[in-house]
Amino acid sequence: MNPLFSIITVTYNASETLQPTIESIEAQTCKLYEFILIDGASTDSTVKIATDSHIDNKIIVSERDKGLYDAMNKGLGIASGDYVIFLNAGDSFHSPETLETMADAIMENDYPGIIYGQTEIVDSQRNYIGPRHLRAPEVLTLDSFKYGMVVCHQAFVVLRKLTNNFDTRYRFSADYEWCIRCLQRSHRNCYINDVAIDYLSEGITTANHRASLLERFHIMSHYYGFFPTLFRHFGFLSRHLRRKR
Repeated sequence: MNPLFSIITVTYNASETLQPTIESIEAQTCKLYEFILIDGASTDSTVKIATDSHIDNKIIVSERDKGLYDAMNKGLGIASGDYVIFLNAGDSFHSPETLETMADAIMENDYPGIIYGQTEIVDSQRNYIGPRHLRAPEVLTLDSFKYGMVVCHQAFVVLRKLTNNFDTRYRFSADYEWCIRCLQRSHRNCYINDVAIDYLSEGITTANHRASLLERFHIMSHYYGFFPTLFRHFGFLSRHLRRKR
């Protein structure tokens, strides 16, 4: 029998951040999952941390890859679960009951295309920093993503048969484009009305941030139209300035 969830974690020299992720998986009261670690040939103790974990159903692959989204595609290729969850090193399930809550929602809603929840930001000591600046809507549609990544990728759990590979032409925002394609195929989306993921706050270089924004603008324009996207970005700028203040 296939597992209900395939939890995919992509790593490279992540020994300083992986342990909380592993511990949150080990603590889940729902055991209907497989854990897939796709490692980019780390030179630290990343693979040993995963190997020594108390997760029974795990697959560990450590080899060179062509970048983050290539590695995520490898994970998708291995996944045998009904649903896929991408959980980055340093991120964690919010509570031991997170997967159980999702499993209950799946059964109650006859296997919806997407299960999703809220995300909170934590620091490296797992201290609460605050909610994610974009809150997941209670009703999620394809149009929801024209306003940005309104659901954190880690809290966006997709029926495996609806997925295909990440577009590796995008270096920084392929996850956003992938979510849009998943929404196009989803027959029903189910909100669990709870925090699903604790997201590790990490710094990002200005260059990468700008490149990510440009990629996202290109993706938005492709799916939602250039001029409507341009118009909405004036609103995004206002929202950004309010947050800065």
